Amino acid sequence: MDYFIINKPFGYLSQFTREIPEHKVLGDLYDFPPDVYPVGRLDRDSEGLLILTNDKRLNSRLLNPKNAHQRTYWAQVEGEPTPEAINALQKGVSIKINKKTHHSLPTEATIIPAPAEVPERDPPVRFRKSIPTTWLELKLTEGKNRQVRKMCAKVGFPVLRLLRVQIEDLKIPSFEIGTVRRMDEKHLFRLLKL
Repeated sequence: MDYFIINKPFGYLSQFTREIPEHKVLGDLYDFPPDVYPVGRLDRDSEGLLILTNDKRLNSRLLNPKNAHQRTYWAQVEGEPTPEAINALQKGVSIKINKKTHHSLPTEATIIPAPAEVPERDPPVRFRKSIPTTWLELKLTEGKNRQVRKMCAKVGFPVLRLLRVQIEDLKIPSFEIGTVRRMDEKHLFRLLKL
């Protein structure tokens, strides 16, 4: 079995097939074996930790909601979140998923200093002189489509930049955008608590 972790850049789809010729896909980063696929997804506008493998067991063990694997995100949001907004994120908020209301599980949400190790995004995040930005660390045990973005928007602080930095004890390979690393199965599974 093959196991890879990557630091997915902004603007790349979490897939190997281009829907239009201009799309950037995972195969543009590395010459992966033909039967490897991503475990879970990061949307095109999100960056960070993504696992790729040809081990179908890993997909079901890691993504099954009953296993509640913790995922850690850093979100740069517009504005300065209030204690009330942080409290609402911690308790869980109601968001729309596939046109149905979903109440998110409790989330660890804290304001953090701007991470010095994170390079500027290409293209840069839009800045407005009159509106500050804040970095949040969010730890979730569920992974609904665009969940972090929807949760932050729900409490009034839209996400400008989103990075997944950790799954359980597995951390992003480095902050060199586009980094790909091959992983040993035992080491990977230990970090993922599988």
